[in-house]
Amino acid sequence: MHKVKNYDLFSTHAWYVPGVSGMFALLGFFILGAILSGIFMAIMMLFMTQQEIADYGMIVMYPVQFLPAMMYAAAKSRKNALFDPGYSLSSKHFGALGVGGAVLLTVVFTYSVMLAADLPNYLNAKLTESIPWLKKLYDMVMETMKQMTGGPLWSSFLVTALMAPFFEEWLCRGMILRGLLAGRKMKPVWAIVISALFFALIHMNPWQALNAFILGLLMGWIYYRTGSLWLTMLIHFVNNGTAVILGQIDSLKDYEYWIDMLGNTWYYVAFAVALVVIVGCIALVKKIPVEHPWGNIDPVEPQV
Repeated sequence: MHKVKNYDLFSTHAWYVPGVSGMFALLGFFILGAILSGIFMAIMMLFMTQQEIADYGMIVMYPVQFLPAMMYAAAKSRKNALFDPGYSLSSKHFGALGVGGAVLLTVVFTYSVMLAADLPNYLNAKLTESIPWLKKLYDMVMETMKQMTGGPLWSSFLVTALMAPFFEEWLCRGMILRGLLAGRKMKPVWAIVISALFFALIHMNPWQALNAFILGLLMGWIYYRTGSLWLTMLIHFVNNGTAVILGQIDSLKDYEYWIDMLGNTWYYVAFAVALVVIVGCIALVKKIPVEHPWGNIDPVEPQV
């Protein structure tokens, strides 16, 4: 018998292995959660001041978006657990790197990707500024986001750096990518691409989509090679947490991109170094043996 602790979120969802249809079901439940989140916001506006909503609103609203999808996945997993094999949401395949080496490599890799990915984001912003109607839409979206996340540092950090990595990685890598890989109905590369597109889509912001897609591809590949959801959460945490902290430093608030801060020459030097580091990190991760056709995601037995 495979025993599961009730409070172990990873294990309680292990027997739901969503395919493409399951992916759309989870998307539907996520949209339902977003609607419920909006209703919560409307209710809060009746009883709370604007400042209180800015301070605490997202702490309540953000998890609500994911609750319907989590409840649906848990129900499906419980139904399947007695008869069907499952697949662990998080495994530990780090090869010769070990846990410590994998964590260190992940942090270095993430900062290098952040620096390199800044260039396409910068070019995308310049393109947006050259089209008046697009720039107007961009300003409106950014203002809305600022109002939603404009609370104190502690609440912004809690939502952006802690909640977002946990909930989004559970959905995009732990459920969607794991399901597509374990279903074995498509090549792993397509499973990673589709999960990255899903990750970009749920951000519901065209100007975050490019960065989310790039990061989603890299996190998907890391998940395929290591099976570790904790590592992808770490990548997500480092990326989001760094952005939150840098946004609180007064001397850096006027800089939106690294190229603005460093200048063209120094940025392109840093960009080249980042690319070399990324290639080196990829080479090290590729040395981790892939144990299954669907990647290093460990199967788990039925609860019988």
